[in-house]
Amino acid sequence: MPMLVKNVFLLIEDNLIDQLVIKQLLKKVLCIEEVHITNNGKEGIEWLLTNGKLYPSIIIILDVQMPVMNGFEFLNAYAKLDIELKNGNQIYVLSSTLDPDEIKEISSSIYVTDFLGKPFPIEEFRNKIYLND
Repeated sequence: MPMLVKNVFLLIEDNLIDQLVIKQLLKKVLCIEEVHITNNGKEGIEWLLTNGKLYPSIIIILDVQMPVMNGFEFLNAYAKLDIELKNGNQIYVLSSTLDPDEIKEISSSIYVTDFLGKPFPIEEFRNKIYLND
């Protein structure tokens, strides 16, 4: 029986199929009840500004390549948020990028908990969130 994770999840991903697959994996494999989805970094920041104070911690799954505001732009905007909105959160960047410069930039961010390659590695993710919980 899977352990129940009590965290709230925010998926920032523009691909509708990836949104559906990742949400289903979180619900079925990790028994996650609360998954919020935004379509780009701008919507993700707006969601955090509106809802971030309602939760003690949020696990954010962040895509890199998105229209409007990409993952790098999101991280820059996230850095400017009030500390109360960031406290206790974890950001997992989910990307298919193989560009070493992009991976280095992602890994060097103090806000990024870890980098995950696409397709979404649910078992690896489960191990990481239980270690960081």
